[in-house]
Amino acid sequence: QVQLVESGGGLVQPGGSLRLSCAASRFTLGYYSIAWFRQAPGKEREGVSCITISGGSTYYADSVKGRFTISRDNAKSTVYLQMNSLKPEDTAVYYCARDSLGCGNSWYYVTRYDYWGQGTQVTVSS
Repeated sequence: QVQLVESGGGLVQPGGSLRLSCAASRFTLGYYSIAWFRQAPGKEREGVSCITISGGSTYYADSVKGRFTISRDNAKSTVYLQMNSLKPEDTAVYYCARDSLGCGNSWYYVTRYDYWGQGTQVTVSS
């Protein structure tokens, strides 16, 4: 069945960088848009970024614009999230999810995604 696996999380100091990966299997990644979400303790899951099928359009939450960059390599069945200038408030479990609607203006609605990865922990602390 459809599988998404996140990796690349860890503990970094404020101002540091991490690159997360979302690897897809058992389906063709190039047919779908992919979104990144995150969830901090005691908080609701929130949209971070979304990328369309060919990478032609990208979307970001205001809180990460200018610091995070989403990209994809369909030949490797992988979507990436490059995170720079990390802040303590970026601490969360990060998830990727499969989208059939091409991101758009409602990409951040959690309920429209049918397939999710297991999540990877990102901790930003000194």
